[in-house]
Amino acid sequence: MATEQRPFHLVVFGASGFTGQFVTEEVAREQGAPDRSSPLPWAVAGRSREKLQRVLEKAALKLGRPTLPSEVGVIICDITNPASLDEMAKQATVVLNCVGPYRFYGEPVVKACVENGTSCIDICGEPEFLELMYLKYHEKAAEKGVYIIGSSGFDSIPADLGVIYTRNQMNGTLTAVESFLTVHSGPEGLCIHDGTWKSAIYGFGARSNLRKLRSASNLKPVPLIGTKLKKRWPVSYCRELNTYSIPFLGSDMSVVKRTQRYLYEVLEESPVQYAAYITMGGITSVIKLMFAGLFFLFFVRFGIGRHLLIKFPWLFSFGYFSKQGPTQKQMDGSSFTLTFFGQGYKQGLSTDKLKPNIRICTQVKGPEAGYVATPIAMVQAAMTLLNDVSDLPKAGGVFTPGAAFSKTKLIDRLSQHGIEFSVISSSEV
Repeated sequence: MATEQRPFHLVVFGASGFTGQFVTEEVAREQGAPDRSSPLPWAVAGRSREKLQRVLEKAALKLGRPTLPSEVGVIICDITNPASLDEMAKQATVVLNCVGPYRFYGEPVVKACVENGTSCIDICGEPEFLELMYLKYHEKAAEKGVYIIGSSGFDSIPADLGVIYTRNQMNGTLTAVESFLTVHSGPEGLCIHDGTWKSAIYGFGARSNLRKLRSASNLKPVPLIGTKLKKRWPVSYCRELNTYSIPFLGSDMSVVKRTQRYLYEVLEESPVQYAAYITMGGITSVIKLMFAGLFFLFFVRFGIGRHLLIKFPWLFSFGYFSKQGPTQKQMDGSSFTLTFFGQGYKQGLSTDKLKPNIRICTQVKGPEAGYVATPIAMVQAAMTLLNDVSDLPKAGGVFTPGAAFSKTKLIDRLSQHGIEFSVISSSEV
């Protein structure tokens, strides 16, 4: 990508938002890395110069770099002002879009980036927005040779790249994977900022829109290779991890399936079936979550219910979401483990009718998911876009992380920055 023609390699849009401040800090960390051999000119962008300046000062204090605010560009722009978004896009090689919920605020940024020949990465976990952007902008982005890559945070880089890593580590043909997310908390417990909560409320409240969108896209089914992956019960026991689990309702399933479609249709690779779960520990946790889930699914169906859910996140989420977000101690004490159980067939063995005869277990481990792992994933995805150009899809377009980065060094970059991929076991059955 033609970085020399633009004043900034990276621009963090929404840098003063709750997640944006951590992405800003992570870009500053990347810029100041001792092994960096070339400069990384970058800027922050948003509506308020004062707020952007405060975010830079906070990052400077935390990183012990008092000169940081004077080293970073500041761009004033507003989601409601398309001309200002165009001006931002013209100055950047890659925009890191941190302004959500994306269903309300995401498209103007995508449009400005595509029209001005700028690549864009977001950390969206909203399948309707992600799939709509593909339908509306894929061909335009390809014409411009730019890369629009959604869900490049904790949603859904660990899952999407984890399936690809599992496939690459198997000595044969991987046909199916189940993933189990375990979130670990320290003595201070867990907390998530209510921006994520709002995205979930709007997403579940508009599920019929997603169904209509998928129906209208009229895609052919991806072929089923090997034995069909059985669905687990809504509450099931995972013997391997000695814990109960429920289906994971984030964007991982949607993103991984889109990646597998791309790998099959464009790269002619064997598609992998996928199912995602989250572990719940003991039966007490399961019961507590079931009550919270029932409350949520009931209230989200009605306008007044959605209003109450948004107004009182702490109450309706049993304390997991708040308007303040997690404290530094909560973030320091939290981490995640994503465990993949894959099955498939030895090389040269037919996948027809026979039962799978190879099993593999891999893991992706990382720090606190929302505000530590997400900025790391987003920034390393951006660095991959800047540096691994020859390994990206030849034409631009709208991509999932797995589709864009399957041939790049992103997994290595993530492992060097604390999101580690590893093989736990591999065996023939």
